[in-house]
Amino acid sequence: MKKNYAIAIDGPAASGKSTAAKAVAKRLSFLYIDTGAMYRAFTLWMIENGRDPRSEADAVSLIPGFEMEEDKEGRVFLSGRDVTERVRENDVSRLVSYACAHKAVRERMVEIQREMASRQSVVMDGRDIGTVVLPQADLKVFQVASVEARARRRFLENQKKGIPGTLEEIAEDIERRDYIDSHREHSPLMQAEDAVLLDTSEMTVAQEVDAILKLFLEKVGETWNDMEQ
Repeated sequence: MKKNYAIAIDGPAASGKSTAAKAVAKRLSFLYIDTGAMYRAFTLWMIENGRDPRSEADAVSLIPGFEMEEDKEGRVFLSGRDVTERVRENDVSRLVSYACAHKAVRERMVEIQREMASRQSVVMDGRDIGTVVLPQADLKVFQVASVEARARRRFLENQKKGIPGTLEEIAEDIERRDYIDSHREHSPLMQAEDAVLLDTSEMTVAQEVDAILKLFLEKVGETWNDMEQ
């Protein structure tokens, strides 16, 4: 039986996880799953329904009606509506760490994520993939970068997409999210014991991708070669 592989890439906000993970998945012909986009979609769902993402009661009340999908191109759909760009806007970014801190929300998302990974080989990025969602992943990477590098990357991304915001505002938002994500009670951001630390502060996307692919092949080289024959 063909083995399903799993690569888990965790790290703080704007560390380049999604960009690198998407490219790695494409190179390996794996499914890319952006778990951050799932939480962003839920945050948007709360905002559009006039609920407070900080309220656990509000979050729990909206879980049953939440329907989202990601396609192979990484586009995000909320109740059938393409919200790929919308979930990256500032109002969602400011609140997503609150919405995803609720235990019931995380439990439901983990169920969805594990089910997706059970069907095929995946590259999944987020905050708790290696520690909670896929603890048996073939490769775990904990990707970090300085606040300055992350703010600069997010600022340039937002400029291309026409999303307003200054470099200083983005840096402050990143620092706030780092604190919330690493101090929340349920599934806090932390490096798995067997994860490889990858500092991408001075790396290009191509270098990030090559580094992750090299790590993956070092981990599963013999098995991978057998599968490819």
